[in-house]
Amino acid sequence: MGYMQSWVKCANSAETDFPLNNLPYGVFSTGGTDPRCGVAIGDMILDVAAAEAAGLTGTTDLLGQGIWNPVMAAGPQVWADFRNTLTDLLQEGSSQEEELSSMLHPVADATLHLPLRVAEYTDFYASKQHATNVGTMFRGRENALPPNWLHIPIGYNGRASTVVVSGTDIVRPNGQTKALDADTPSFGPCKRLDIELEMGAIVGTPSSMGDTLSVAQAQEMIFGYVLLNDWSARDIQAWEYQPLGPFQAKAFATSISPWIVTAAALAPFAKPTPSREVALLPYLAENAPGLYDLTLTVDMAAPGGAPTRISRTNMQELYYSAAQQLAHHASSGCAMRTGDLLGSGTISGPDPHSYGSMLEMTWGGKNPITLADGGARTFIEDGDTLTLTGHALGDGYRVGFGHCTGTILPARK
Repeated sequence: MGYMQSWVKCANSAETDFPLNNLPYGVFSTGGTDPRCGVAIGDMILDVAAAEAAGLTGTTDLLGQGIWNPVMAAGPQVWADFRNTLTDLLQEGSSQEEELSSMLHPVADATLHLPLRVAEYTDFYASKQHATNVGTMFRGRENALPPNWLHIPIGYNGRASTVVVSGTDIVRPNGQTKALDADTPSFGPCKRLDIELEMGAIVGTPSSMGDTLSVAQAQEMIFGYVLLNDWSARDIQAWEYQPLGPFQAKAFATSISPWIVTAAALAPFAKPTPSREVALLPYLAENAPGLYDLTLTVDMAAPGGAPTRISRTNMQELYYSAAQQLAHHASSGCAMRTGDLLGSGTISGPDPHSYGSMLEMTWGGKNPITLADGGARTFIEDGDTLTLTGHALGDGYRVGFGHCTGTILPARK
């Protein structure tokens, strides 16, 4: 699909994340109003709840609840029809320009809210470089990858209750840790706080308990994607993770971007997963490309300081696609629900400037990162702000996610 022009002129800039080709879905409020569904177009938000009430969207009673779950549950045909209607309404030459103009609100004047009701949250471990880096640090290069890693998308069930929208401050977690030279553990604030640069896939249509999914079916169920920062307390994780994996080290916060970029908007940028070192079992076989050519970045800023770009990578560094992860999730007969959120796992490229966590960037704290103001970091300190961005580049336009940002507050006593 080529670049499309909108009568909303700010959407026609090559620099905006939100051209007519994108039309991501969010929830916003203005001046103390109740949160309502909106679609980003340039630096404006179209109030689609108002547009639905005016009979313009082709939908009925799907957009008035201040959450996108009703649309998600309605299924792929409704998603496609709604997106086509929005495109027609906002395209240059639309007969509805005058009526819709009164439903536009500047993003700068809006408060953005969590765009969905998260049903469940599952986090995966799907970047081979990340898994290799972490395994090398703790087990040596010869045993870096667990024996099942090349065969199965490894994941764990996280906490939906602490998934928050970008801009929400994150309180440093307390937890139990044990130093290598200590005889007993201690309890207190995390000292090795980290980020994980991830993509989050959002499940639209559900599956039933006992049913399985092909990768193709799973792909059809994915409503869209968000940037995802799976904040991680590395010292708490090191003490607790055996034998059942992450628990409190991950449960305290997960940040997502406020805009859901639809699978349809990303379709022109689809890319295949990498060639396999060993053949996957048939239930994980793909019939279409499952990754996207998305440039992903992480910026870090000390309190009052300028941001420093500490990572730049690409979603193509994943070994397993979101559809493969979803198919595996349902392979036991596990029921998937509308609003399920699947984290990709940390996305790391081949060199330290493309690693997706500070654990890797500093190699466990041995190689500090130098910030723009001259300061240094091995892990995140109180007051630091971390910002994730992501975008795909088309011919004269970009499809982006906006920002996924969080600032660390001191631990509570």
